[in-house]
Amino acid sequence: MTNKYDYDVLYIGAGHATFDGAAPLAKTGVRVGVIESGLIGGTCPNRGCNAKITLDEPVKLTREAARLNDILSSAPTINWTANVAHKQEIIDPLPAGLTARLEDGGATIIHGHATFKDAHTVVVDDQQNITAEKIVIATGLKPHRLDIPGTKLAHDSSDFMNLKRLPQSIVIIGAGYIGMEFATIANAAGAQVTVMLHGDQALRDFYQPFVAQVVDDLTERGVTFIKNANVQAFTKQDDQFQVSYGDHQQLTTDWILDATGRIPNLDSLGLDRIGVKYDHHGVYVNDHLQTNVPNIYAAGDVLANDLPKVTPAAYFESKYLMRLFSGQTSAPIDYPVIPSVVFTSPRIAQAGMKIPAAEKAGLTVSDNDLADYWYYQVSKEPIAASKQVHDQDGHLVGVTEISDQAEDAVNALLPAIEYQLDREQIDRLIGIFPTIGYAAWHRA
Repeated sequence: MTNKYDYDVLYIGAGHATFDGAAPLAKTGVRVGVIESGLIGGTCPNRGCNAKITLDEPVKLTREAARLNDILSSAPTINWTANVAHKQEIIDPLPAGLTARLEDGGATIIHGHATFKDAHTVVVDDQQNITAEKIVIATGLKPHRLDIPGTKLAHDSSDFMNLKRLPQSIVIIGAGYIGMEFATIANAAGAQVTVMLHGDQALRDFYQPFVAQVVDDLTERGVTFIKNANVQAFTKQDDQFQVSYGDHQQLTTDWILDATGRIPNLDSLGLDRIGVKYDHHGVYVNDHLQTNVPNIYAAGDVLANDLPKVTPAAYFESKYLMRLFSGQTSAPIDYPVIPSVVFTSPRIAQAGMKIPAAEKAGLTVSDNDLADYWYYQVSKEPIAASKQVHDQDGHLVGVTEISDQAEDAVNALLPAIEYQLDREQIDRLIGIFPTIGYAAWHRA
């Protein structure tokens, strides 16, 4: 690389698609700059995964305690204010730690909003010109907002996780990851929750018979689901809000969450000025994560592809670009199996070939009713099942599980799917017993 520019590699955005690779890249002697307009770490550490799973931990515990109520002497309840305060204790130190990681590696952090001036130059906050030989767009996703009257009366996922007091009633628009996870948390903490669906399915990316069990369980716990809601407007009435939907129907609530998805965060980047190809799906790249402008790359959730928009995928892409830019590889990116999970109670986790695709291809799909398996009976799980997909040679190529421990079970099975382990190889794995991972391996 050349000293013609201020940096060899300049990242726009400081989330997992950046810092996991930028810090080790800088240690190789490559001059690395990172531009970030918000908190270092991006969505996941500050207002996404870390915060969410912290708020969910008491939910998981109260669910298990309720199942074991004939054994335990008292049933715990969730103190919402204390839970949110604990969440802040967990996430508040993260930006400083990630800043230190980048700077200790030799990267330079520039705070502000970047806009492209040309293919090698960005302007930060309309003041500072910064040049780089290569530039990586890693700006992630942002909450989608409904384009309806009163849309500013609704809140996003960050607002929900920062609520100091939980409203008595909440309407959630959308039944994807965010809508279903936050419906689970709010319901467990005592709110009256209504979920309004755009169509007639929740969690469309997951196996629908398992999704139906989650919806049925939440319904029994008091959550109301309105399918094909056709939300039309939000209005304020005294201290409450009204949601207009359906055929001239209205619902009054204390708080509205717009959980209608996330969209590429490309505001004011100036991509049209330099000719980078993008649309509402995100930025388009080739198999080297390179855009149609040769020196500009992209990574993470901002990419226009069909891969799960999950933190480990961004991590993998960031590490790949580190190896590419440091000369350790010139090969195209080769993605491994990427699992996904929705942190409802119970969870649904999946990896590899999905069940509908497997059935269409005529592959073997096995059913496991895990609620009768002794390990799941330890905590009296009422909903626990898995489906596994095997190819013609008997290799495990896909798994979907619904249970309170689904994420751990699927994690344990990833090596079998990724490396196409045969039965003899699987039988050579001696796991820790008794654990869910051990149980999962013996079903592979």
